[in-house]
Amino acid sequence: MSYPGYPPQPGTYPPQPGMYPPQPGTYPPQAGGYPPQSGAYPPQPGAYPPQPGAYPPQPGAYPPQPGAYPPQSGAYPPAPPPGSWGGGPVGGYPSSGFDNFSNPGFNAGMPGGGMPQQQQQQWPGMGYPGQPGQPGQPMPGYPGAPSPNPPMPGYGGAPAPTPAYPQVPSPNPSMPAHGGGAMPVNPPINRGFRGTIRDFPGADPLKDVEVLRKAMKGFGTDEQAIIELLGSRSNAQRVPLLRAYKTSYGKDLIKDLHSELSGDFRKLVMATLKSPAQFDASELRESIKGAGTDEACLIEILSSRSNAEIKEISRIYKQEYKKTLEDDIQNDTSGHFRRLLIALAQGNRDEREAVDLSLAQQDAQALYAAGEKKLGTDESKFNAILCARSKTHLRTVFYEYQRMCGRDIESSISREMSGDLESGMLAVVKCIKNTPAYFAERLHKAMKGMGTKDRTLIRIMVSRSEVDILDIRQEYLRNYGKSLYTAISGDTSGDYKKLLLKFCGGSD
Repeated sequence: MSYPGYPPQPGTYPPQPGMYPPQPGTYPPQAGGYPPQSGAYPPQPGAYPPQPGAYPPQPGAYPPQPGAYPPQSGAYPPAPPPGSWGGGPVGGYPSSGFDNFSNPGFNAGMPGGGMPQQQQQQWPGMGYPGQPGQPGQPMPGYPGAPSPNPPMPGYGGAPAPTPAYPQVPSPNPSMPAHGGGAMPVNPPINRGFRGTIRDFPGADPLKDVEVLRKAMKGFGTDEQAIIELLGSRSNAQRVPLLRAYKTSYGKDLIKDLHSELSGDFRKLVMATLKSPAQFDASELRESIKGAGTDEACLIEILSSRSNAEIKEISRIYKQEYKKTLEDDIQNDTSGHFRRLLIALAQGNRDEREAVDLSLAQQDAQALYAAGEKKLGTDESKFNAILCARSKTHLRTVFYEYQRMCGRDIESSISREMSGDLESGMLAVVKCIKNTPAYFAERLHKAMKGMGTKDRTLIRIMVSRSEVDILDIRQEYLRNYGKSLYTAISGDTSGDYKKLLLKFCGGSD
Protein backbone atom coordinates (compact mmCIF):
# COMPACT_ATOMS: atom_id res chain seq x y z
CA MET A 1 0.00 0.00 0.00
CA SER A 2 1.27 3.47 -0.84
CA TYR A 3 0.38 6.93 0.49
CA PRO A 4 -0.18 9.97 -1.70
CA GLY A 5 2.84 12.30 -1.71
CA TYR A 6 5.35 9.79 -0.45
CA PRO A 7 7.91 8.01 -2.62
CA PRO A 8 7.11 4.44 -3.58
CA GLN A 9 8.01 1.71 -1.15
CA PRO A 10 10.60 -0.94 -1.96
CA GLY A 11 9.41 -3.65 -4.26
CA THR A 12 6.59 -1.69 -5.86
CA TYR A 13 8.21 -0.27 -8.96
CA PRO A 14 11.25 -1.47 -10.74
CA PRO A 15 14.28 0.73 -10.46
CA GLN A 16 14.65 3.37 -13.15
CA PRO A 17 17.95 4.59 -14.60
CA GLY A 18 19.26 7.58 -12.59
CA MET A 19 16.04 8.60 -10.75
CA TYR A 20 12.44 7.77 -10.13
CA PRO A 21 9.80 9.01 -12.52
CA PRO A 22 6.88 11.01 -11.04
CA GLN A 23 4.43 8.66 -9.33
CA PRO A 24 0.65 9.02 -9.26
CA GLY A 25 -0.49 11.17 -6.40
CA THR A 26 2.90 12.78 -5.86
CA TYR A 27 3.67 16.42 -6.42
CA PRO A 28 4.79 17.26 -9.92
CA PRO A 29 8.45 18.13 -10.41
CA GLN A 30 9.22 21.79 -9.70
CA ALA A 31 10.88 24.22 -12.06
CA GLY A 32 14.51 24.55 -11.22
CA GLY A 33 14.69 21.09 -9.67
CA TYR A 34 17.75 18.96 -10.00
CA PRO A 35 18.03 17.17 -13.35
CA PRO A 36 18.85 13.50 -13.42
CA GLN A 37 22.56 12.96 -13.29
CA SER A 38 24.40 10.33 -15.24
CA GLY A 39 26.27 7.90 -13.17
CA ALA A 40 23.94 8.18 -10.20
CA TYR A 41 23.78 5.26 -7.90
CA PRO A 42 20.86 2.92 -8.61
CA PRO A 43 18.31 2.68 -5.83
CA GLN A 44 18.95 0.04 -3.24
CA PRO A 45 16.22 -2.29 -1.98
CA GLY A 46 14.34 -0.65 0.87
CA ALA A 47 16.29 2.59 0.56
CA TYR A 48 15.05 6.14 0.23
CA PRO A 49 15.69 8.25 -2.83
CA PRO A 50 19.32 8.83 -3.87
CA GLN A 51 21.82 9.87 -1.19
CA PRO A 52 24.13 12.93 -1.02
CA GLY A 53 26.73 12.81 -3.71
CA ALA A 54 24.31 11.87 -6.45
CA TYR A 55 23.62 15.47 -7.25
CA PRO A 56 26.39 18.02 -7.44
CA PRO A 57 25.88 21.08 -5.11
CA GLN A 58 24.32 24.07 -6.85
CA PRO A 59 25.57 27.68 -6.35
CA GLY A 60 23.88 29.28 -3.32
CA ALA A 61 21.63 26.28 -2.64
CA TYR A 62 21.61 24.16 0.45
CA PRO A 63 23.12 20.67 -0.09
CA PRO A 64 20.65 17.77 -0.04
CA GLN A 65 20.30 16.15 3.34
CA PRO A 66 20.54 12.41 3.94
CA GLY A 67 17.15 10.84 3.59
CA ALA A 68 15.44 14.06 2.49
CA TYR A 69 12.31 14.01 0.44
CA PRO A 70 12.17 15.40 -3.10
CA PRO A 71 11.58 19.21 -3.36
CA GLN A 72 8.02 20.13 -2.40
CA SER A 73 5.91 22.96 -3.80
CA GLY A 74 5.87 25.97 -1.48
CA ALA A 75 9.36 25.28 -0.21
CA TYR A 76 11.80 28.17 0.24
CA PRO A 77 13.54 29.10 -3.00
CA PRO A 78 17.28 28.70 -3.15
CA ALA A 79 19.37 31.67 -1.93
CA PRO A 80 20.41 34.18 -4.60
CA PRO A 81 23.94 33.70 -5.84
CA PRO A 82 26.67 36.02 -4.46
CA GLY A 83 26.90 39.36 -6.24
CA SER A 84 23.25 39.32 -7.36
CA TRP A 85 20.51 41.60 -5.97
CA GLY A 86 19.61 40.32 -2.52
CA GLY A 87 22.65 38.06 -2.35
CA GLY A 88 25.76 38.54 -0.28
CA PRO A 89 28.78 40.35 -1.62
CA VAL A 90 31.31 38.42 -3.63
CA GLY A 91 34.13 37.39 -1.30
CA GLY A 92 31.95 37.37 1.82
CA TYR A 93 30.78 40.10 4.21
CA PRO A 94 33.18 42.77 5.52
CA SER A 95 34.67 42.66 8.95
CA SER A 96 32.44 43.81 11.79
CA GLY A 97 35.08 46.42 12.63
CA PHE A 98 36.10 44.97 15.97
CA ASP A 99 39.19 43.10 14.79
CA ASN A 100 41.22 45.85 13.20
CA PHE A 101 38.71 48.70 12.99
CA SER A 102 38.60 48.62 9.23
CA ASN A 103 34.99 49.76 9.23
CA PRO A 104 35.20 53.44 8.22
CA GLY A 105 31.70 54.26 9.48
CA PHE A 106 32.18 52.90 12.98
CA ASN A 107 32.49 56.35 14.58
CA ALA A 108 29.88 58.02 12.45
CA GLY A 109 27.50 60.09 14.53
CA MET A 110 29.74 60.33 17.54
CA PRO A 111 29.98 63.79 19.15
CA GLY A 112 32.64 65.77 17.41
CA GLY A 113 32.53 63.58 14.31
CA GLY A 114 34.22 60.34 13.46
CA MET A 115 37.92 59.70 13.53
CA PRO A 116 39.63 60.98 10.40
CA GLN A 117 40.23 58.16 7.93
CA GLN A 118 43.92 58.81 7.64
CA GLN A 119 44.26 58.47 11.39
CA GLN A 120 42.54 55.10 11.31
CA GLN A 121 45.05 53.97 8.78
CA GLN A 122 47.99 55.46 10.64
CA TRP A 123 46.98 54.23 14.11
CA PRO A 124 44.73 51.18 13.76
CA GLY A 125 42.29 50.99 16.60
CA MET A 126 43.09 54.48 17.77
CA GLY A 127 40.76 55.84 20.42
CA TYR A 128 40.99 57.83 23.61
CA PRO A 129 41.39 55.76 26.74
CA GLY A 130 38.34 55.69 28.99
CA GLN A 131 38.17 57.00 32.53
CA PRO A 132 39.06 54.24 35.01
CA GLY A 133 35.93 52.65 36.35
CA GLN A 134 33.73 54.22 33.69
CA PRO A 135 33.79 52.07 30.57
CA GLY A 136 32.73 53.79 27.42
CA GLN A 137 33.30 57.30 28.71
CA PRO A 138 35.67 59.60 26.82
CA MET A 139 39.11 60.10 28.17
CA PRO A 140 39.16 62.82 30.80
CA GLY A 141 39.55 66.07 28.93
CA TYR A 142 38.48 64.62 25.59
CA PRO A 143 34.83 65.60 25.24
CA GLY A 144 33.32 64.89 21.89
CA ALA A 145 36.03 62.37 20.98
CA PRO A 146 35.20 58.76 20.12
CA SER A 147 35.67 56.54 23.13
CA PRO A 148 34.41 52.99 22.52
CA ASN A 149 37.55 52.10 20.55
CA PRO A 150 40.41 50.10 22.05
CA PRO A 151 43.21 52.09 23.73
CA MET A 152 45.54 54.01 21.48
CA PRO A 153 48.80 52.21 20.79
CA GLY A 154 51.33 53.71 23.14
CA TYR A 155 48.76 54.37 25.89
CA GLY A 156 49.06 51.34 28.12
CA GLY A 157 50.56 49.33 25.24
CA ALA A 158 53.54 49.41 22.95
CA PRO A 159 55.03 52.81 22.08
CA ALA A 160 53.66 54.19 18.86
CA PRO A 161 55.45 57.44 17.91
CA THR A 162 53.80 59.45 15.19
CA PRO A 163 56.05 59.85 12.13
CA ALA A 164 55.62 63.62 12.20
CA TYR A 165 56.76 63.90 15.81
CA PRO A 166 60.39 64.55 16.61
CA GLN A 167 62.05 61.45 17.98
CA VAL A 168 63.36 62.58 21.33
CA PRO A 169 64.40 60.24 24.13
CA SER A 170 62.02 60.11 27.06
CA PRO A 171 63.46 61.64 30.24
CA ASN A 172 61.07 59.49 32.25
CA PRO A 173 62.09 55.86 31.74
CA SER A 174 59.61 54.67 34.35
CA MET A 175 56.77 55.35 31.96
CA PRO A 176 57.97 54.36 28.50
CA ALA A 177 54.54 53.62 27.08
CA HIS A 178 53.88 57.16 25.93
CA GLY A 179 56.83 59.13 27.18
CA GLY A 180 55.63 60.62 30.41
CA GLY A 181 52.57 59.00 31.97
CA ALA A 182 48.90 59.76 31.73
CA MET A 183 48.08 63.34 32.44
CA PRO A 184 45.49 64.00 35.18
CA VAL A 185 42.68 65.90 33.57
CA ASN A 186 39.24 66.92 34.74
CA PRO A 187 36.62 64.54 33.38
CA PRO A 188 34.12 66.53 31.31
CA ILE A 189 31.23 64.48 32.65
CA ASN A 190 27.96 66.09 33.53
CA ARG A 191 27.45 64.89 37.11
CA GLY A 192 24.60 67.25 37.93
CA PHE A 193 24.74 69.96 40.59
CA ARG A 194 28.08 69.82 42.39
CA GLY A 195 27.65 72.71 44.83
CA THR A 196 26.66 72.67 48.50
CA ILE A 197 24.44 75.77 48.59
CA ARG A 198 21.04 75.59 46.88
CA ASP A 199 17.96 77.78 46.78
CA PHE A 200 16.19 77.50 50.13
CA PRO A 201 12.60 76.35 49.55
CA GLY A 202 10.06 79.08 50.24
CA ALA A 203 12.60 81.74 51.21
CA ASP A 204 11.01 85.18 51.66
CA PRO A 205 13.35 88.21 51.52
CA LEU A 206 11.10 90.27 53.84
CA LYS A 207 11.09 87.54 56.49
CA ASP A 208 14.82 86.98 56.07
CA VAL A 209 15.72 90.62 56.64
CA GLU A 210 13.49 90.57 59.73
CA VAL A 211 15.68 87.77 61.10
CA LEU A 212 18.82 89.78 60.32
CA ARG A 213 17.40 92.95 61.90
CA LYS A 214 16.46 91.07 65.03
CA ALA A 215 19.97 89.52 65.19
CA MET A 216 21.60 92.98 65.15
CA LYS A 217 19.07 94.90 67.24
CA GLY A 218 19.66 95.66 70.88
CA PHE A 219 22.65 94.77 73.00
CA GLY A 220 25.07 92.36 71.31
CA THR A 221 24.68 90.48 68.06
CA ASP A 222 23.20 87.06 67.43
CA GLU A 223 25.96 85.78 65.10
CA GLN A 224 24.50 82.28 65.03
CA ALA A 225 21.24 83.54 63.50
CA ILE A 226 23.24 85.36 60.80
CA ILE A 227 25.28 82.22 60.11
CA GLU A 228 22.19 80.01 59.85
CA LEU A 229 20.43 82.37 57.46
CA LEU A 230 23.29 83.34 55.14
CA GLY A 231 24.69 79.81 55.15
CA SER A 232 21.42 78.32 53.90
CA ARG A 233 20.49 80.80 51.14
CA SER A 234 21.81 80.77 47.58
CA ASN A 235 23.50 83.84 46.13
CA ALA A 236 20.33 84.61 44.14
CA GLN A 237 18.43 84.70 47.47
CA ARG A 238 21.06 86.64 49.43
CA VAL A 239 21.61 89.59 47.08
CA PRO A 240 17.94 90.74 47.12
CA LEU A 241 18.19 91.09 50.91
CA LEU A 242 19.97 94.44 50.42
CA ARG A 243 16.92 96.00 48.76
CA ALA A 244 14.44 94.24 51.03
CA TYR A 245 16.26 95.52 54.12
CA LYS A 246 16.23 99.09 52.87
CA THR A 247 12.56 98.75 51.92
CA SER A 248 11.60 97.42 55.33
CA TYR A 249 13.81 99.55 57.60
CA GLY A 250 15.15 102.43 55.51
CA LYS A 251 18.71 101.43 56.35
CA ASP A 252 21.68 99.94 54.52
CA LEU A 253 22.18 96.26 55.38
CA ILE A 254 25.90 96.38 54.46
CA LYS A 255 26.56 99.29 56.83
CA ASP A 256 24.62 97.70 59.68
CA LEU A 257 26.42 94.38 59.33
CA HIS A 258 29.76 96.16 59.01
CA SER A 259 29.20 97.99 62.29
CA GLU A 260 28.03 94.86 64.12
CA LEU A 261 30.65 92.37 62.92
CA SER A 262 34.44 92.34 62.77
CA GLY A 263 37.52 90.55 61.45
CA ASP A 264 37.46 87.74 58.92
CA PHE A 265 33.87 86.86 59.81
CA ARG A 266 32.78 90.32 58.66
CA LYS A 267 34.78 89.94 55.40
CA LEU A 268 33.12 86.60 54.75
CA VAL A 269 29.62 87.97 55.38
CA MET A 270 30.28 90.93 53.07
CA ALA A 271 31.40 88.53 50.33
CA THR A 272 28.17 86.53 50.56
CA LEU A 273 26.04 89.60 49.81
CA LYS A 274 27.65 90.37 46.42
CA SER A 275 26.72 88.84 43.10
CA PRO A 276 29.43 86.58 41.62
CA ALA A 277 30.47 89.22 39.08
CA GLN A 278 30.50 91.99 41.72
CA PHE A 279 32.59 89.83 44.04
CA ASP A 280 35.09 88.94 41.29
CA ALA A 281 35.37 92.58 40.19
CA SER A 282 36.06 93.68 43.78
CA GLU A 283 38.67 90.94 44.22
CA LEU A 284 40.43 91.94 40.99
CA ARG A 285 40.41 95.56 42.09
CA GLU A 286 41.80 94.60 45.50
CA SER A 287 44.57 92.61 43.77
CA ILE A 288 45.68 95.54 41.63
CA LYS A 289 45.33 98.65 43.77
CA GLY A 290 47.83 99.69 46.41
CA ALA A 291 51.37 98.48 46.90
CA GLY A 292 52.13 95.19 45.24
CA THR A 293 49.92 93.01 43.07
CA ASP A 294 48.27 89.69 43.88
CA GLU A 295 49.17 88.05 40.59
CA ALA A 296 47.82 84.65 41.71
CA CYS A 297 44.36 86.12 42.32
CA LEU A 298 44.31 87.76 38.89
CA ILE A 299 45.22 84.50 37.17
CA GLU A 300 42.84 82.44 39.32
CA ILE A 301 39.79 84.50 38.38
CA LEU A 302 40.61 85.16 34.73
CA SER A 303 41.60 81.57 33.92
CA SER A 304 38.62 79.88 35.60
CA ARG A 305 35.68 82.04 34.45
CA SER A 306 33.71 81.66 31.22
CA ASN A 307 33.65 84.28 28.45
CA ALA A 308 30.25 85.55 29.57
CA GLU A 309 31.40 85.81 33.20
CA ILE A 310 34.57 87.72 32.23
CA LYS A 311 32.57 90.18 30.11
CA GLU A 312 30.17 90.79 33.01
CA ILE A 313 33.07 91.24 35.42
CA SER A 314 34.63 93.81 33.05
CA ARG A 315 31.32 95.67 32.74
CA ILE A 316 30.85 95.89 36.51
CA TYR A 317 34.51 96.77 37.04
CA LYS A 318 34.19 99.82 34.81
CA GLN A 319 30.85 100.76 36.36
CA GLU A 320 32.18 100.55 39.93
CA TYR A 321 35.72 101.89 39.53
CA LYS A 322 35.43 104.20 36.49
CA LYS A 323 38.37 102.47 34.79
CA THR A 324 38.53 99.46 32.56
CA LEU A 325 39.98 96.23 33.89
CA GLU A 326 42.34 96.11 30.93
CA ASP A 327 43.71 99.60 31.69
CA ASP A 328 44.38 98.67 35.32
CA ILE A 329 46.15 95.46 34.26
CA GLN A 330 48.17 97.44 31.71
CA ASN A 331 49.29 99.93 34.35
CA ASP A 332 50.03 97.42 37.11
CA THR A 333 51.84 94.57 35.32
CA SER A 334 54.52 94.24 32.65
CA GLY A 335 56.10 92.06 30.00
CA HIS A 336 54.72 88.75 28.82
CA PHE A 337 52.78 88.31 32.06
CA ARG A 338 50.84 91.49 31.25
CA ARG A 339 50.11 90.15 27.76
CA LEU A 340 48.85 86.90 29.28
CA LEU A 341 46.45 88.72 31.63
CA ILE A 342 45.17 91.08 28.94
CA ALA A 343 44.57 88.17 26.58
CA LEU A 344 42.57 86.32 29.25
CA ALA A 345 40.63 89.48 30.16
CA GLN A 346 39.20 89.72 26.62
CA GLY A 347 36.85 86.80 27.32
CA ASN A 348 37.16 85.56 23.74
CA ARG A 349 38.30 81.97 24.29
CA ASP A 350 36.86 79.42 21.88
CA GLU A 351 34.21 77.51 23.88
CA ARG A 352 33.25 74.81 21.37
CA GLU A 353 33.24 71.26 22.70
CA ALA A 354 34.34 69.51 19.48
CA VAL A 355 38.02 68.59 19.22
CA ASP A 356 39.96 68.55 15.94
CA LEU A 357 42.66 65.98 16.55
CA SER A 358 44.86 67.09 13.67
CA LEU A 359 44.74 70.71 14.86
CA ALA A 360 45.55 69.58 18.40
CA GLN A 361 48.62 67.77 17.09
CA GLN A 362 49.67 70.88 15.15
CA ASP A 363 49.30 73.01 18.30
CA ALA A 364 51.34 70.50 20.31
CA GLN A 365 54.11 70.65 17.70
CA ALA A 366 53.93 74.47 17.70
CA LEU A 367 54.35 74.57 21.50
CA TYR A 368 57.29 72.17 21.25
CA ALA A 369 58.89 74.28 18.51
CA ALA A 370 58.35 77.46 20.57
CA GLY A 371 59.97 76.06 23.70
CA GLU A 372 61.87 72.81 24.07
CA LYS A 373 63.08 72.66 20.47
CA LYS A 374 64.66 76.09 20.25
CA LEU A 375 67.18 78.17 22.13
CA GLY A 376 65.10 80.63 24.07
CA THR A 377 61.31 80.64 24.21
CA ASP A 378 58.64 82.12 21.97
CA GLU A 379 56.28 83.18 24.77
CA SER A 380 53.81 84.73 22.32
CA LYS A 381 53.11 81.29 20.80
CA PHE A 382 52.29 79.86 24.24
CA ASN A 383 50.13 82.89 24.92
CA ALA A 384 48.21 82.60 21.65
CA ILE A 385 47.42 78.90 22.09
CA LEU A 386 46.69 78.86 25.84
CA CYS A 387 44.42 81.91 25.77
CA ALA A 388 42.52 81.38 22.51
CA ARG A 389 41.85 77.64 22.20
CA SER A 390 38.93 75.95 23.92
CA LYS A 391 39.61 74.12 27.17
CA THR A 392 38.52 70.79 25.71
CA HIS A 393 40.86 71.34 22.77
CA LEU A 394 43.74 72.28 25.07
CA ARG A 395 43.34 69.09 27.10
CA THR A 396 43.89 67.20 23.87
CA VAL A 397 46.88 69.41 23.03
CA PHE A 398 48.45 68.69 26.43
CA TYR A 399 48.00 64.95 25.94
CA GLU A 400 49.48 65.06 22.45
CA TYR A 401 52.36 67.22 23.68
CA GLN A 402 53.22 64.63 26.32
CA ARG A 403 53.07 61.80 23.79
CA MET A 404 55.21 63.74 21.39
CA CYS A 405 58.15 64.93 23.46
CA GLY A 406 58.03 62.71 26.54
CA ARG A 407 57.47 65.55 29.01
CA ASP A 408 54.27 67.11 30.30
CA ILE A 409 53.50 70.72 29.46
CA GLU A 410 54.03 71.94 33.04
CA SER A 411 57.59 70.60 33.08
CA SER A 412 58.35 72.37 29.82
CA ILE A 413 56.90 75.66 31.09
CA SER A 414 58.99 75.42 34.28
CA ARG A 415 62.13 74.77 32.21
CA GLU A 416 61.48 77.58 29.75
CA MET A 417 59.97 80.39 31.87
CA SER A 418 60.40 82.03 35.26
CA GLY A 419 58.82 84.49 37.67
CA ASP A 420 55.23 85.70 37.30
CA LEU A 421 55.01 84.43 33.73
CA GLU A 422 55.90 80.90 34.81
CA SER A 423 53.40 81.02 37.69
CA GLY A 424 50.73 82.46 35.43
CA MET A 425 51.20 79.93 32.64
CA LEU A 426 51.27 77.03 35.09
CA ALA A 427 48.06 78.25 36.74
CA VAL A 428 46.31 78.47 33.37
CA VAL A 429 47.41 74.95 32.44
CA LYS A 430 46.42 73.46 35.81
CA CYS A 431 43.03 75.15 35.75
CA ILE A 432 42.36 73.88 32.22
CA LYS A 433 43.50 70.33 32.99
CA ASN A 434 41.55 69.88 36.23
CA THR A 435 39.72 72.88 37.65
CA PRO A 436 38.68 71.30 41.00
CA ALA A 437 42.24 70.04 41.61
CA TYR A 438 43.55 73.54 40.85
CA PHE A 439 41.24 75.09 43.46
CA ALA A 440 42.08 72.33 45.96
CA GLU A 441 45.75 73.25 45.56
CA ARG A 442 44.96 76.94 46.04
CA LEU A 443 43.05 76.16 49.25
CA HIS A 444 45.86 73.93 50.53
CA LYS A 445 48.45 76.63 49.96
CA ALA A 446 46.19 79.21 51.64
CA MET A 447 46.02 77.16 54.86
CA LYS A 448 49.41 75.44 55.12
CA GLY A 449 52.25 76.83 57.17
CA MET A 450 52.09 79.76 59.53
CA GLY A 451 49.12 82.04 59.06
CA THR A 452 46.21 81.76 56.65
CA LYS A 453 45.59 83.59 53.38
CA ASP A 454 42.03 84.41 54.32
CA ARG A 455 41.19 86.37 51.16
CA THR A 456 41.96 83.31 49.05
CA LEU A 457 40.07 81.01 51.42
CA ILE A 458 36.98 83.26 51.47
CA ARG A 459 37.01 83.86 47.71
CA ILE A 460 37.17 80.19 46.75
CA MET A 461 34.70 78.94 49.36
CA VAL A 462 32.10 81.57 48.44
CA SER A 463 32.58 81.58 44.65
CA ARG A 464 32.68 77.77 44.25
CA SER A 465 29.98 76.86 46.79
CA GLU A 466 27.34 76.75 44.04
CA VAL A 467 29.63 75.47 41.28
CA ASP A 468 31.93 72.54 42.12
CA ILE A 469 32.83 72.56 45.83
CA LEU A 470 31.94 68.83 46.06
CA ASP A 471 34.54 68.04 43.39
CA ILE A 472 37.07 70.31 45.11
CA ARG A 473 36.49 68.38 48.35
CA GLN A 474 37.18 65.08 46.58
CA GLU A 475 40.40 66.40 45.03
CA TYR A 476 41.52 67.84 48.37
CA LEU A 477 41.04 64.51 50.13
CA ARG A 478 42.77 62.60 47.31
CA ASN A 479 45.77 64.91 47.07
CA TYR A 480 46.36 65.93 50.70
CA GLY A 481 45.14 62.96 52.75
CA LYS A 482 42.51 64.78 54.80
CA SER A 483 39.15 66.36 54.16
CA LEU A 484 38.74 70.02 53.35
CA TYR A 485 36.30 70.23 56.28
CA THR A 486 39.03 69.01 58.65
CA ALA A 487 41.59 71.42 57.19
CA ILE A 488 39.26 74.42 57.62
CA SER A 489 38.34 73.34 61.15
CA GLY A 490 42.00 73.15 62.15
CA ASP A 491 43.02 76.45 60.57
CA THR A 492 40.14 78.81 61.47
CA SER A 493 37.99 79.47 64.52
CA GLY A 494 34.84 81.04 65.89
CA ASP A 495 31.97 82.34 63.79
CA TYR A 496 34.28 82.64 60.82
CA LYS A 497 34.90 78.89 60.90
CA LYS A 498 31.20 78.09 61.36
CA LEU A 499 30.14 80.00 58.26
CA LEU A 500 33.01 78.61 56.17
CA LEU A 501 31.98 75.08 57.16
CA LYS A 502 28.42 75.87 56.05
CA PHE A 503 29.78 76.55 52.57
CA CYS A 504 31.98 73.46 52.73
CA GLY A 505 28.87 71.39 53.40
CA GLY A 506 30.34 68.45 55.30
CA SER A 507 33.33 66.19 55.80
CA ASP A 508 34.48 63.44 53.41
